[in-house]
Amino acid sequence: MPTSDILQRKIQSVEDLQSIVKTMKALAASSIRQYENAVDSLAEHSHVLDLALQMLLINSEQVRASPPASPRRLGIVAFGSDQGMCGQFNETLAAFLLSRLETQALPHTTLLTVGSRLTDRLAAMGQPITRSLPVPSALTGVTPLVRTLVLQLEAWQSEIWQPETRQIGPLDHIWIVHNRSGSTIAPRPVLKQLFPLSTRYLQQLAQRPWPSRCRPQLLTGGRPLFSAVFQQHFFIGLYRACAESLASENTSRLTSMQAAEKNIEVRLFDLKAAFQQQRQDRITEELLDIIAGFEALTQGADQ
Repeated sequence: MPTSDILQRKIQSVEDLQSIVKTMKALAASSIRQYENAVDSLAEHSHVLDLALQMLLINSEQVRASPPASPRRLGIVAFGSDQGMCGQFNETLAAFLLSRLETQALPHTTLLTVGSRLTDRLAAMGQPITRSLPVPSALTGVTPLVRTLVLQLEAWQSEIWQPETRQIGPLDHIWIVHNRSGSTIAPRPVLKQLFPLSTRYLQQLAQRPWPSRCRPQLLTGGRPLFSAVFQQHFFIGLYRACAESLASENTSRLTSMQAAEKNIEVRLFDLKAAFQQQRQDRITEELLDIIAGFEALTQGADQ
């Protein structure tokens, strides 16, 4: 049975761990709201881009939803985490991504991961990684990360056939894969096609009624305007995916910390109960020794 000194040291260690867990809970809770606000702030901008695309679909014959084609070279951006203690955040996303790749049976895939833990998980499952980037530690780091992603994806889209490297040419499809916080506690993986624009999405825009009586008119060429609108759509798609992934990561971490806090409270209660019991046993033993000594003195005096 551990001594009282050992129990005291254990109690102190558990209390220190409890303090760390409470701090991490507070940081995760504040980060969740920060990233959720960032996602909400994109709503108005996304609405304006939807109206711009709808206007182009109405006025320009050059901008139309073409039938979907099978990708020859697919680019994927997957958002994971650099830090742990977030449950099955990376494991769930890795399993989801690999299942989609197996379903599609795509011959050529270029994968860019954000987050070392997701990278390690995919590598352990046999999935080759073309490039890996770190996860931003704060909201201010999301924009620089997205700029890096855009430059890398543009570089891959400009590649040409290289017989010596067996490169099949530029990316013709780009997917985004990340976790999103939902109604359940567990992270929910989602996949979105970033390039080319989804045929279903463009068809829905074309069929949507214009929000005012005055229909818009196009005064410049459709292609240059579409290119500018698509660049904004591309950037916002990556930014939203990163922010949603960070919000989901912190949600998973908050859930893990809540479970850890409950376990710590149970462990601390047991240790304190054991310490109090041991202390009470020691006091009882001392009292019994005193009573036994008093009785011995009393019997000696009577004799």
